[in-house]
Amino acid sequence: MSHPHPELGPPPALPEGGLRIVALGGLGEVGRNMTVFEHQGRLLIVDCGVLFPDPDTPGVDLILPDFTAIEERLGEVDAMVLTHAHEDHIGAVPYLLRRNPGLVLVGSRLTLALTASKLAEHRIAPRTVEVSAGSREAFGPFGLEFFAVNHSIPDALAVAIRTGAGVVLHTGDFKMDQLPLDGRLTDLGGFARLGAEGVDLLMSDSTNAEVPGIVTSERAIAPVLSDVFGAATQRIIVSCFASHVHRVQQVLDAAAAHGRKVALVGRSMVRNMGVARELGYLRVPSVPGGLMVDAREAEELPPREVVLISTGSQGEPMSALARMAGRDHPIRIAPGDTVILASSLVPGNETAVSRVINDLTRLGARVVHKGNALVHVSGHAPAGELLYVLNMVRPRNFLPIHGEWRHLKAHADLAAQTGIPPERIVLAEDGMVVDLVGGRASVTGRLHCGYVFVDGLTVGEVTPTSLKDRLILGEEGFISAVVVVDSTSGKLVAGPEIHARGSGIDEAAFDQVRPLIEEALAHAAADGINDSHQLGQLIRRTVGKWVNDNYRRRPMIIPVVVEV
Repeated sequence: MSHPHPELGPPPALPEGGLRIVALGGLGEVGRNMTVFEHQGRLLIVDCGVLFPDPDTPGVDLILPDFTAIEERLGEVDAMVLTHAHEDHIGAVPYLLRRNPGLVLVGSRLTLALTASKLAEHRIAPRTVEVSAGSREAFGPFGLEFFAVNHSIPDALAVAIRTGAGVVLHTGDFKMDQLPLDGRLTDLGGFARLGAEGVDLLMSDSTNAEVPGIVTSERAIAPVLSDVFGAATQRIIVSCFASHVHRVQQVLDAAAAHGRKVALVGRSMVRNMGVARELGYLRVPSVPGGLMVDAREAEELPPREVVLISTGSQGEPMSALARMAGRDHPIRIAPGDTVILASSLVPGNETAVSRVINDLTRLGARVVHKGNALVHVSGHAPAGELLYVLNMVRPRNFLPIHGEWRHLKAHADLAAQTGIPPERIVLAEDGMVVDLVGGRASVTGRLHCGYVFVDGLTVGEVTPTSLKDRLILGEEGFISAVVVVDSTSGKLVAGPEIHARGSGIDEAAFDQVRPLIEEALAHAAADGINDSHQLGQLIRRTVGKWVNDNYRRRPMIIPVVVEV
């Protein structure tokens, strides 16, 4: 079994007729999915998503794939395939199209519609090619065949990529619900046919590789929702992903059955469900007076007649539900309200979601979530279903994708159990180069592949160093020390003046460190040191040592040296 090699350098030239695969995101993380395929000097991209920030990235709004590896080669991209319209697969498309608006987007009807709606906010009109399950298209040296897969959003697709180097099956995100709400099954027959023809490399979703068994059907949720609705005496607020059309459909059906009106809350929820309804993927039940109302109308109705569907199931700080929980939203949570969190936890969001649940409970709401009721099932195949796919496809080589390191390793272990030789199972991380040559996949090098942070309107200007500074400021505070020195001699003229914020140190205590700074500067002047940068470093070391010795803390120390 091939493992990551940190010592790897740049890869050699791709042998003639070979296929090169580089993930710029999605390996070792849940999000930021983007894979680049290279064959005969041409490129194909599959997905282009974002990763959402965690507590280690304060102030960051989104994390993008690093496009550096292909920045100079965007003119060689024949197409970008979008497997489905979740943010972790399409969220970074606007940022890539800013660099090359001519890229051709390939996807299903709903996927392209939701992507186009997102791009409209960035004032980008994309070039698109609509495909469907069973479609075959060719872009440069890449022959593509698309397969229906079942997921937590309609119209998701897997893609087989045929090249002179062999056949690759990229599953995208999938599960194998045998009773899907829309009747659209994962095309196991197509996977089996492709396996009989011969698959040289399988790239398969690993998110639930540690979870045994098979997935629970979406249909099992409907009676649970009905029971919750029946027991609720006040307002009901349902929070789910803004793209989960099937879950919203179930809520609409339950609301109609229990005589409640429905309002959508949150810009992305309103936008996405508008697109889904327009294209016929979302059906609004017909009831007297109409089922849908806007949020303002809902506020005027008796609470027992209202259902609100909002974003924020992951505890995102600026989402509608998080703002309601923090009493920073026009919709005020009242005692007796029922809040349903109809989603799985994305790894890393546990603390944020727990905080929202606690805040809602404190305000008197009853909170129903996956931990205490069957109000959500995962959109990803657990181990039992992953084994089905491995046994049907029987790939010559296997590359687990879409998951944190533990998920990739668990999926690799499943592949080994089905008989795939360990030397043909490739475990890779973002930026690692996997070449398929002569029917054999192997790691051949590594490309630069970092994180690109979006902070407000800036893209890439926040660096890891900036984030480190933010974390220090947030955890330890800062101390500033201002001195005025003679520009010629370096002798102290005025100060030091010391201020602190968030350090937890009483400013009166700084009387102890002022003599230490004065003494250090006097020694420096005697040694002929008058460079302001050197003096600043001297002050930083002096204050830092004092703080560490007396408080065992490491605040950010900001020396300011004014020369006169």
